[in-house]
Amino acid sequence: MNNTEIKAPLSEMLNIRYPIIIAPMFLVSNTKMIIAGVKAGATAAVPAMNYRTTDELRSAIQEIKKEAGGPFGINLIVNKSNFTYKEQLAAICEEKVDFIITSLGSPEETIKEAHKNGIKVFCDVTNLKYAKKVESLGADALIAVNKEAGGHAGKVSIKDLVPKLKKYCKIPVISAGGVGNGYEMKAIKDLGADGFSIGSIFIATDESDVSEEYKQACVDYGKDDIVMTSKLSGTPCTVIKTPYVEKIGTEQNWLERILNKNRRLKKWFKAFTFVRGMKRLQKAAFSATYKTIWCAGPTIEHVKAVRPIKDIIDQLVTEFHEAK
Repeated sequence: MNNTEIKAPLSEMLNIRYPIIIAPMFLVSNTKMIIAGVKAGATAAVPAMNYRTTDELRSAIQEIKKEAGGPFGINLIVNKSNFTYKEQLAAICEEKVDFIITSLGSPEETIKEAHKNGIKVFCDVTNLKYAKKVESLGADALIAVNKEAGGHAGKVSIKDLVPKLKKYCKIPVISAGGVGNGYEMKAIKDLGADGFSIGSIFIATDESDVSEEYKQACVDYGKDDIVMTSKLSGTPCTVIKTPYVEKIGTEQNWLERILNKNRRLKKWFKAFTFVRGMKRLQKAAFSATYKTIWCAGPTIEHVKAVRPIKDIIDQLVTEFHEAK
């Protein structure tokens, strides 16, 4: 197995062998996955919202610090929908993780508080306008979420987004979406990517706690089975086209669309839709149910078996070095 280092701004910034972040995945990411990723020479992040309380988040950070022996991060929702944002930010800063990945909303306060504590901030962006905004606020790197990403994907293709951000922004660009093997990783690095945030291929791993049915679905289904749905959270999200998803459809019905646009009611309806969708996801992720709604991206095309995280990272690196 070829475990030669891959030099890139992300690996240099965090002092890691490979410029790979195991992406923070709602419900999927856990402490075991983070520890395994760090020990394998990469880094990883877990969503703060995967923990019911701030005390649970703090305990998880302490466990990872004790076991991983390397840098890791926390993904933080920074808009008003996250009612425990300030508590989470305070705990993350007190525990001094290595980096924060911000999603949704302005990262201004997060950047200020994180930098006071020596923590780097990488910001999810889907276009140049927002990338320039967070760069001006002091972000340390951009997470370029393209339309090939899983979950809440962007609208711009990886081949357009990465070069554009590299041309007009001065901070590192970490590509998110469209990487399922080391050959794709090399191709995207050649486009200018300074690192990679990779998620879907790590769902079907020994360290993941999701149900065996969810893991097997990532093995059995492929890129042509990924569809975008607005029924889950109100915001378009990629899921596996199971028979249940086909049955319920992927578009909101007429009443949902009206409520989603009503000036007085849309805030509350969006919140209700989000909570309902997250409960559906949680039930499907951890138990066998015919109501299967599983989040994943098109890179599950490359998932052929449930494997340890280290094996997947080793394969990514070997293929990267084999690529021309």
